[in-house]
Amino acid sequence: MKMSHIRTRLLPIGFLLACAAGSLSAQDKPTSMGINFSLWKNIATQRTDTLSGTCLNIGIYSAVNRLNGVGINVLGSTARNSVNGVQVAGLFNIVGGYSKNRVTGGSMNGVQIAGITNVNGNNMTGVSASGLVGITGNNARGILLSGLTSITGNSAQGITFSGLLGITGDNSTGLHMAGLASISGNNFRGANIAGLLSVVGGNHYGLQAAALMNITAGNMTGLQLSALGNVTGGNAQGLQLAPANVAIRARGVQIGLFNYYKDRLDGIQLGLVNANPDTRVQLMVFGGNATKLNIGARFKNRLFYTILGAGTHYLDFSDKFSAALFYRAGLSFDLTPSLALSGDLGYQHIETFRNKHYGIPAHLYALQARVNLEYRLTNTLGVFLTGGYGGSRYYNKSRTYDKGIIVEGGIVLF
Repeated sequence: MKMSHIRTRLLPIGFLLACAAGSLSAQDKPTSMGINFSLWKNIATQRTDTLSGTCLNIGIYSAVNRLNGVGINVLGSTARNSVNGVQVAGLFNIVGGYSKNRVTGGSMNGVQIAGITNVNGNNMTGVSASGLVGITGNNARGILLSGLTSITGNSAQGITFSGLLGITGDNSTGLHMAGLASISGNNFRGANIAGLLSVVGGNHYGLQAAALMNITAGNMTGLQLSALGNVTGGNAQGLQLAPANVAIRARGVQIGLFNYYKDRLDGIQLGLVNANPDTRVQLMVFGGNATKLNIGARFKNRLFYTILGAGTHYLDFSDKFSAALFYRAGLSFDLTPSLALSGDLGYQHIETFRNKHYGIPAHLYALQARVNLEYRLTNTLGVFLTGGYGGSRYYNKSRTYDKGIIVEGGIVLF
C-alpha cells in the first residue's frame, strides 16, 4: 500500500484522537490555554463545555469558552465568555452565551471580521467588520463597519459606518455614517451623517447632516445641514441650513426658504419666509403698471415682512399673455394704530410665453424698490398705495430691457 494512502486513512483517526485528548486535557486543567481544531461544535479538540481558554482556533464551525489569541473558521465561531485577539469567520462570529434565545454576556477586544454578522453580547473594543449586520449589546469603542445595519444597545464611541441603518441606544461620540438613516437614542457628540435621515433623541453637539432631514429632540449646538429640513425640539445654537428650519428657540442663524422658531430668536433668520407664532399671513390683491393684476401672500412679523406672489400681463393687455413670479422683503413701521409706512426690495421673474415669436425675450428678470403707505379700515381689511422704481433685464445679456416708475394699489385681507 502506498504511503499517501496510509496517511489519508490515518488523518481522520488522528483527528478524533486529538479531539479526545483535548477534551480530557480541558477537563483536567480548566484554566489552561489550548489549541482547538474543529469540524463542528463538539467534533473538536476542545469540547464546548470546557472551562479552559483557547489560544488558537481553526475549523469549520467552532464553539469555545474563551478565545485569547486567533480564531479562523470557514462558517462561524461562538465564544461563550470573551474574545481577546482576532476572530474571523466566513459567515458569523458570536461572543456571549445564550439565555432564552438571546445572547448574554461576552466582550470582544481586538479584531472581528465576518461575512454576514458579528454579535457581541456585552462590549466591543477594537474593530468589528461584517458584511451585513453588526450587533453590540452594550458599549462599542473603536471602529464598527457593517454592510447593512449596525446596532449598539448602549453607547458607541469612535467610527461607525453602516450601509443602510445605524442605531445606538444611548450617549455616543465620534463619527457615525449611514447610507439610509442614523439614529441615536440619547445624546450625541461629533459628526452624525446619513444618506436620508439623521435622528438624535437627546442633545446633539457637532455636525448633523442628512440628504433629507435632521431631527434633534433636545438641544442642538453646532451645525445642522440637510437638503430638505432641520428640526430641533429645544434650543438651536449655531447654524441651521436647509430649505426648511424649525426650532423652539434659536440662537444663531437660520438660513433657508422657510425659517420658523416658536419661543425666541437671538440671532438672524435669512430666508424667503421667516415665521414665528406672531407671524400674520395676509392676502394681498392689487394692480399696477409693472404687472397689471397681482395676488400675493404677505408674512408679516412685528418689523420685517416678506411677500410671495404672482402677476399677469407684464406686457400690455393688447399683447399676448405674459406673467411673472415675485418675491419681496422689507420693513414696516406703524405711524398710527391704523396707518403704516413700509419699504421693500423685490425680485421678479418674467415669462413672455408666445410673445417671444415677436422679438420679445422669452425670459426676463426685474429688480425693484417700493415704498408703501397702508391704511387699516377694519381688523380684517386694509388698503394701500405703492410708489417705486424698477428695471427688467435680460438673463443672458448685461442689458436693460425696460425701466421706469412703479405705481400700484390694492387691498390687504388680514
